[in-house]
Amino acid sequence: MTRLFNDPARFTDDMITGFAAAHPGHVRAVPGGVVRARPARAGKVAVLTGGGSGHYPAFCGVVGPGFADGSVIGDVFTSPSAARARSVAEAAEAGGGVLFLFGNYAGDVMNFGLAARQLEGDGIPARCFAVTDDIASAPADQTARRRGIAGGFVVFKTASAAAEEGAPLDEVVRVAEHTNARTRTLGVAFDGCTLPGAEAPLFTVPQGRLGLGLGIHGEPGVSEDTLGTAEDLARALVTGLLADRPADAGDDGRVAVVLNGLGATKYEELYVLWGAVARQLDEAGLTPVRPEVGELVTSLDMAGCSLTLSWLDEELERLWLAPADTPAFRRTPPPEPPVDAAAARPAASRRPERSAATASGAAAEVAELAVHALRAARDVLHRDAEELGRLDAVAGDGDHGRGMCKGVDAALAAAEKAHTDRLAPAAVLAAAGDAWAAEAGGTSGALWGVGLRAVGAALPADRAPGREELASAAADALTAVTSLGGAEVGDKTLVDALAPFATAFATGLRSGAPVSEAYASAVSEARTAAENTAGLRPRLGRARPLADRSVGTPDPGATSLTAVLTAVATLRATTGSESV
Repeated sequence: MTRLFNDPARFTDDMITGFAAAHPGHVRAVPGGVVRARPARAGKVAVLTGGGSGHYPAFCGVVGPGFADGSVIGDVFTSPSAARARSVAEAAEAGGGVLFLFGNYAGDVMNFGLAARQLEGDGIPARCFAVTDDIASAPADQTARRRGIAGGFVVFKTASAAAEEGAPLDEVVRVAEHTNARTRTLGVAFDGCTLPGAEAPLFTVPQGRLGLGLGIHGEPGVSEDTLGTAEDLARALVTGLLADRPADAGDDGRVAVVLNGLGATKYEELYVLWGAVARQLDEAGLTPVRPEVGELVTSLDMAGCSLTLSWLDEELERLWLAPADTPAFRRTPPPEPPVDAAAARPAASRRPERSAATASGAAAEVAELAVHALRAARDVLHRDAEELGRLDAVAGDGDHGRGMCKGVDAALAAAEKAHTDRLAPAAVLAAAGDAWAAEAGGTSGALWGVGLRAVGAALPADRAPGREELASAAADALTAVTSLGGAEVGDKTLVDALAPFATAFATGLRSGAPVSEAYASAVSEARTAAENTAGLRPRLGRARPLADRSVGTPDPGATSLTAVLTAVATLRATTGSESV
C-alpha cells in the first residue's frame, strides 16, 4: 500500500518537488517534469523519457549525462498531456531535435505524438518512438500491438548513448528501433499495487499463485499459474523469452539482461532468482553483458518481477556499456576480471590442510555414533522447523527453525565426510560444529558450533569414552556456550535447558546409574526446564526489547535443543561397557 502522501491528487507534483530537491546536481524541475541540471551541448539530440508516474526510477530517475535529457511525468499511471511533453521538450532542446521515448499505450502515443507535431510546427525537429517489448500482450506476428514494459530501459539506454555520442536525430531513432526489435520481456505478479489514497489494491493474486504477463500500470497478468520455486520461475521466464527470440538475433549469444523488481519484490529475492536465471541462460548458450538486477521500472508497490533479454550486436553492446550518471543509474567502466585469491597468494603464505587424528576401533564407533546423532537431529529439526519459527516470531525475527535446519544439514554433511576419512570423534564433531556455525549464522549457529566442538574435544581418539569423560563433555559444552554467549540460567535462552541437562547427566553418571538411564533422566530435566521458559522474560538477545510479548511462549533455542537431545536418546551405541 502507498502510505506516504499529502493530497492524493497532488502526489505526482509533490514527488517531483522532492525528487528535484534530492538531486540538484542531476536535475531541475520544469513544468511537466524534469530536465538535466546542466544544459546539453549545442546541437545534441534531446532524448526524453516519459509516461505516468509510479514507475520510479523510470522515467525521471535516468535523467543525466549518458542517459536521458529530460523526463515528462504524468499523474500516477496516467499519460502526461501534450502540453507537459511540449514544456519539457522546450526546456531540454539544444538544437539537435527531440526524441520522445515511451511505452506503447494509447494515451502516451496520442499525447506525445501531438506534442511532436506541435514542436515540428514551431520548427523543432521531433520524433516519437513507442517501445513494444512485452511478449505476453500480443502474439509474435503482432509485435506492433505489444505493450512497453521494462525492456524500455534498454531501449532508452542505447538511444540515449547514441545521442550522447553525437548521432543525429534520425540515427538516434534508428538505434531505438533496432534495440526494440531485439528486446523481449516477460513479467509475473504476485500481488497488485495500491494507488495513493486507495483502500484496496487494483487486483489481487490468490495465495500460492502468480499472474503471468503483467503490465506496469496495475494491470493483472493475462493468465494465472502456480507459484513454485525460484528455479521454476526462472525456467518459465527464460523459456518464454527464448520461444520469442527475434529472427535477426544473431549467433553470438550476447544479451543485455534486466531482472526487474516491480516495487515490493526485494533485492535479496531478485538475487536468488538471478542465480537461477543465470544458470538457465548459460544452458541456452547466452552470455549476459553487464546484467542489471534491481528495481528499474516499478509499479508502485506491486509484488512481482520481469525478465528482459535484448540480443546485442557490436553497436548495441557499445551503447549498452557506455557511461552514464543519473540519480538512479550509473554506468562506469567494468571492473577488472576477478582474481583467484588463493592462486595469487604466495605459496609460503597459503594455509596447510588441517590434519586430524585417525580413529580406530571403539573410537571409530563413537565417531559413527556422532554421525547417527546428527542424522537424528536433522530429522527432528526439519520436522519441527515451522513450529520453531513460529515460537521465534513471537518476539524475534522468526528464523530459528530455518537457521537450525541449515546448520544441522551442513553439520551432518561435514561429519559424514570426516567419518568417511576415518577421523577421530573430536575431528568429526569439530568439523560438524564449524559447518553448523558457518552455515546457520546468528547466535544459535555460533553456540551450536562451539558446543559441538567442546563435546568432541572431551572424547578420546583411541577408545570409547569413560563415564567421567562423558560427564566432562556435557559440562564442557555448557562452559563453551555460556562463555561465548554470556547467558545464564533464567535469561530465557538454550542455557536454561542445557544447564540442567549437563548437571543431571553428570550426577547420574557419577552415582553409578547406567549411561542410558543417566542420559534419559537428564533429557527429562531439560525438557521440563525448556517448557518452564514460557514463564520467563528474556534478558538477552533480540527478544529482550519485546520481553513482555515473549511471556507465555517457551524459548525456541531451549525447545530445539531439547528436541535434539530427545531424538538422540533413541540411539544405541556402545560407550565403554554401557549403551546410550
